[in-house]
Amino acid sequence: MYRDARDCTAPGSLNRSPHPESLVPAGHGADPFACPCCANVFRESLRLAGVDLGEHAAALKIAAPRPAASAFITNAKIMTMNEAAPSADSLWIRKGKLAWVGEAGDQPEAAGDEAVVDFGGRFVLPGFVEPHMHLPPLAMLDAFENVGPFRFPTIEAAIAHLGGVAEDTSEGDWVLGRQFDPSLQEGPDALTREMLDRVSTAHPVFVYNASLHLAYCNSKALEVAGITAETPSPPGSEIVRGEDGRPNGVLKAGPAMALVARHNPGMHGRNLAEGCLEVFRRANRAGITTLCDQGTGLFQGPKELDLYRALRDSQRMTARFRYCLGQTAAASWDKTDIAWGDGDEWVRVTGWKIVSDGSNQGRTGLQREPFLNSDEKGIAYIEVAELEQAVEQRLREGWAVCVHANGDAAIDRVLDAYERAHGLGLDPGGRRSRIEHCSILHDEQIERMAALGISPSFLIGHVHYWGDAFVRDIFGPEKTAKLDRTAACEAAGIRWTLHSDDPVTEMGPLRCIENAVTRTMRSSGKLLSPDECIPVEAALRAATLDAAWQCHSDHEVGSLEQGKFADFVVLGADPREVEPDSIHAIPVEETWVNGECVHRQET
Repeated sequence: MYRDARDCTAPGSLNRSPHPESLVPAGHGADPFACPCCANVFRESLRLAGVDLGEHAAALKIAAPRPAASAFITNAKIMTMNEAAPSADSLWIRKGKLAWVGEAGDQPEAAGDEAVVDFGGRFVLPGFVEPHMHLPPLAMLDAFENVGPFRFPTIEAAIAHLGGVAEDTSEGDWVLGRQFDPSLQEGPDALTREMLDRVSTAHPVFVYNASLHLAYCNSKALEVAGITAETPSPPGSEIVRGEDGRPNGVLKAGPAMALVARHNPGMHGRNLAEGCLEVFRRANRAGITTLCDQGTGLFQGPKELDLYRALRDSQRMTARFRYCLGQTAAASWDKTDIAWGDGDEWVRVTGWKIVSDGSNQGRTGLQREPFLNSDEKGIAYIEVAELEQAVEQRLREGWAVCVHANGDAAIDRVLDAYERAHGLGLDPGGRRSRIEHCSILHDEQIERMAALGISPSFLIGHVHYWGDAFVRDIFGPEKTAKLDRTAACEAAGIRWTLHSDDPVTEMGPLRCIENAVTRTMRSSGKLLSPDECIPVEAALRAATLDAAWQCHSDHEVGSLEQGKFADFVVLGADPREVEPDSIHAIPVEETWVNGECVHRQET
């Protein structure tokens, strides 16, 4: 049965109120399922540990500049995403860009001077674009073992895996985990000290909940942190106690988690700039060549820009990076001179991000009607007047605005704000303004979006991973049928995209494409709103050209045509020619960025 992680029933857990704002620090959402945009746990951990991203950036190793690549690729099956010439079999790469795309035999005479690479008839597609993820949190979490539901369906299996990790862990080092999600994993609603003591009593053990609003640790970690029955909970957070009054290993909200996390030596020994480069490499393994952070500044303020500049200057980036500034850090951003479009083809700021509500699975997405079997309607993370003012101000400053909205009432408010701005002559659609997640959509909202030119980006994993829970426990079948309405938006002529919100779900464009094409719910195997299934071609376009358009980068990536960068992916099969429920399993054989192969599948 689906369980709300707020209703933690493990021994010693609190009976929490539906909206425990008193346990959450300022700027930190109360939603235990919220995305990392509002989970500022890392900021507090970094502060207490004395970690400065600027220092990490300065320590990043710099590679020698490499000459831009050139080659002539032929004998390929190329889907270009260029409507004027949708297919080809050859690419001429010159100095990292596409000098020509077409059929062998028609190439320019000068192309004959290049080294020829025979692709053996393999399928080639523009590199995937991930329009909504969170880079600094992923870099921080990269050293943590993924013990979430997509690897381990039961909590016992996750604990057993951590036990194996502990056996291979050097003395004094920590055993670290992430992605624990009791709403999707069979077992108790929390990891207590006693449960994690089964992993190890010699090593400190520390595990993050997938939401990043909760963490769990063993007795050794509490001992290292000096936390006892007498230790008070920090303001805005809680060290949960058992019936005996002793800490039971459950930590709620950033300040409490940071009391333990700051003692992890990895906080000091791991360079987070190097971690970002590893995130890019992981993205490459999924076929991603461009990705966009949705919430820059919430990790360590404008110092994150030092990190981004260091990544660019390192000459070691293997993916292009776009980012949106988080509204929560507006006071800090307004003290800088940053402006929309600052940067270059490798690193560029492309939007202003506002969070308007919580998440539907956490019952904090703002709704028109109460949740199933409840009188709750969710939480507005920003009041109407402030939302309208922020949208107006940022559009006047030249920003494209991206607003997180999950519940239908939240989407109403966002559309009201965009319509108001449009009435003031600010044209949010012309700025390619977006609604992030845009989960529950009614017909009239789709009509309003089409009229304004507003573009949604769907966290399509909601359908696959949480669809059954929405039907059974959150909304009921009628409202859940309005989840992630890709086909309806397609029919209305709206440009839409798919995203992972990693670390909420793992980056994987092929999995996202399959989720949109099949709309299969993971637990039951049933289809959610089959009329919202879309053709594979539409999903491929959403993951390439339209995602590039949303990220203000379609002039340089997203399709394979003359003048654009040679960013593409080589797949083991054409997604249009396999069974729809096997699209996720298509091998990503190679990923190319700037005319260079940055990932090659091991054979």
